[in-house]
Amino acid sequence: MRLTLVRRLNTLSKDLFKIHPSLAGGSSRTEAVVALESTVITHGMPYPQNLKLALSMEAIITEHGARPATIAVMDGKVSVGLNQEELSDLAKSKSCRKVSRRDLSDTLSKGLHGGTTVAATMLLAHQAGISVFATGGIGGVHRDGENSLDISADLTELGRTPVAVVCAGAKSILDIPRTLEFLETQGVCVATIGDTSDFPSFFSRKSGHHSPCHVANVQKAAELIHIQNRLNLQTGILFAVPIPQEDEIPNDQVEEWLQVALKEADSHDVRGRDITPFLLKRLTELSNGRTLTANLALLRNNAKVGAQIAVALKKLQDSEHGSCSYSFRSTHASQTAQSTRLSAVAREDEEKTGRPVVIGGTVLDIMASWNSDFQMNGATYSGELFMSCGGVGRNIADCLTRLGSDPILLSAIGQDASAQVVKKHCTHMDLSYLLELPQSATSGYVGLLSEEGQLRAGVMNMDIHSQITADYVRTAFSPAN
Repeated sequence: MRLTLVRRLNTLSKDLFKIHPSLAGGSSRTEAVVALESTVITHGMPYPQNLKLALSMEAIITEHGARPATIAVMDGKVSVGLNQEELSDLAKSKSCRKVSRRDLSDTLSKGLHGGTTVAATMLLAHQAGISVFATGGIGGVHRDGENSLDISADLTELGRTPVAVVCAGAKSILDIPRTLEFLETQGVCVATIGDTSDFPSFFSRKSGHHSPCHVANVQKAAELIHIQNRLNLQTGILFAVPIPQEDEIPNDQVEEWLQVALKEADSHDVRGRDITPFLLKRLTELSNGRTLTANLALLRNNAKVGAQIAVALKKLQDSEHGSCSYSFRSTHASQTAQSTRLSAVAREDEEKTGRPVVIGGTVLDIMASWNSDFQMNGATYSGELFMSCGGVGRNIADCLTRLGSDPILLSAIGQDASAQVVKKHCTHMDLSYLLELPQSATSGYVGLLSEEGQLRAGVMNMDIHSQITADYVRTAFSPAN
């Protein structure tokens, strides 16, 4: 029997992840959360501007009703949410690595510090259950990328990680047409937020190119994310937010400075991960600080928009969960001795975690009713079908979650279509301790109701519940998990 734990925010491996207390409790499931990257702190701008920016972005997200979660690698651990001292240490550090997806294992294994790129932040935010991430601009296809194949890992991450990235478009140092083309190949939805579909180019509101999609406001952006999640598409969404008009720098002016910086980069043989920090630094110098001022403005604006989208998305999710119909149906109890052992283990585990532990069944209920005389003769009848999530254990955990108690549910499901339905309708709950058994069917109940609502017959399959054993409960709370 193989135990599969879905790693959610408060159940990620403690030897690899450090979760800020404001995010680790039940409040993280009742409030919107916005992820923030950390390379903008470690590699994007000098101290103390980087620290002031980090604090201001977090304050803006809080002001607009969401919780900020800056992600970084600190002492060989992934930190999700940083306190002010940690932000200060990161901002002052001269030895931080620039950490993308490929660098994570190496950086953690060596116990180092690192600023996470867009790609790494997306990956880690998704593992922590965070759906919205605000940043400055994404990486992309570099100029002459068709020859050098210098293409940012941000683009491939957007093609395989379901996180919505709020940015000011692609950095103007890049080949924007090829960047958009690459994103199309990756199946990434790119949408400009605002009055037009113009794709911004970081410092400028228009790049001369258009996003394939367009949403008018943050509410429509949240609805787009919500639909994509319901479709279970495993790709990201890129929301392009034009820099505020008063902070914009004309494209032709940026291009003039950029050509100088590109020539210098070539003469100094600056390549790979070093090219973007080098060019941004030189643009700041060549523009007498104008590009830095614009960069700060667009980052703060993106933090605001990201928070607004996250709050709107949370309301949509809460509305969907609130409208779900849940039937409280008894599951077949285990033998009395087994139930006694489970209760004893549950009490021990509740004392360890400080959270209520609920052990019991998770069931997908399907009820059918018809409006004509029903006979067991093989005929097909017109009627209505109703689907809901049930199981005594799941129902109790659902109620405790809605009351803010943050319970741990110990139950068993398969890895079938029914399990996917259960997960979709229970995202407001902590399902991270569920036992997932690929060779077993998720418990199901089919009930036949008469026109008057009387139960005529029912069929159920509860075999998987025999796997909810005391050993499973102990394994769920073992240090390895």
